[in-house]
Amino acid sequence: MKKLLLLLLAGLLGLIPFGGCAPKEEASVHMAVEFVDHAACAHIARNQGWFEAEGLKVTAFDNYITGMALATALGSGHINTAYLCLIPAICAHANGKVPIKVVAGTHKYGYGLLVDPDKVKSVKDLEKPDVRLACAREGSPVDAVMHKMIDKYKLDENKILSKVQRMPPPKVLLALKMRQIDAGFCCEQFPSMGEELGFKVLLEAQDVWPEMQGSVLIVSDELIKTHPEIVRKLVKITQQGIQYIHEHPQDASRIVAEELTVAGKEILPLDVGKAAAELRITPEAILKSLTTRMECTTDINPAIVQEEIDYLAKLGYIETSFNAEDILDLSFLKE
Repeated sequence: MKKLLLLLLAGLLGLIPFGGCAPKEEASVHMAVEFVDHAACAHIARNQGWFEAEGLKVTAFDNYITGMALATALGSGHINTAYLCLIPAICAHANGKVPIKVVAGTHKYGYGLLVDPDKVKSVKDLEKPDVRLACAREGSPVDAVMHKMIDKYKLDENKILSKVQRMPPPKVLLALKMRQIDAGFCCEQFPSMGEELGFKVLLEAQDVWPEMQGSVLIVSDELIKTHPEIVRKLVKITQQGIQYIHEHPQDASRIVAEELTVAGKEILPLDVGKAAAELRITPEAILKSLTTRMECTTDINPAIVQEEIDYLAKLGYIETSFNAEDILDLSFLKE
């Protein structure tokens, strides 16, 4: 009997972890992306099974119609990884006090002014009372590009801003197609899609903002603190995605076009989705977008990030400027 009790005690002791601590809980990745090809890396990685190959447990892959909508969702705290435009990330950090860090870039530029070439020949034409203009809401990257355009070309700010209709990028393209507007600022892939419909990209981000940082990979401070190995893998996968775009642009464009087509059916509102069914996201449009309209790279210039922070403060979209280092953690790119 005594021998049996000793064996049972030994068995129970074997179940208790050394040090008296419970095993480290497996972390999951709750990922969010924008409904644009700015998140091409994530779409390619998901399609190719790279997350699973790295042993990452991706419990969600949510698409948001705009970066601003995604930035708002970050405040809930359930998203710990996202591919989104830098400017909404800055707003979430500054205004929503969301504890996030930018750990890698995905591209520079990626925003443009799409116009009806019969109505708009130059940016100066945007001041005309009969030229109807649309743009995403204040604080969005395309809104910032619009302000940069006003600055560079010395346009009448009141004439432009007083008539801007606010709408998300898919609606901008649809409104142009339905002749409800004559010009609209939108993010890629929509300018490239618009060209296939006969519209013209009159201006790109690179025309008004040299080296503008487009989208980035952000993670929660908590994920960095508790699971830096996961962040390391996410950065590695992002680099792998950028490399795939450069080495296999045709296949990358096909994958992204297919992924976005499926996502569009799931996230677009009914009133938009029905009309958007006629707007095909083609591999050709994505190819032009990824290879000529954007500069796909994980590199980030902190000075440019600071420039974007300062400009948002100047426009009043964040209460005050702050040091770019507060939102950057580029150490994983240097490993």
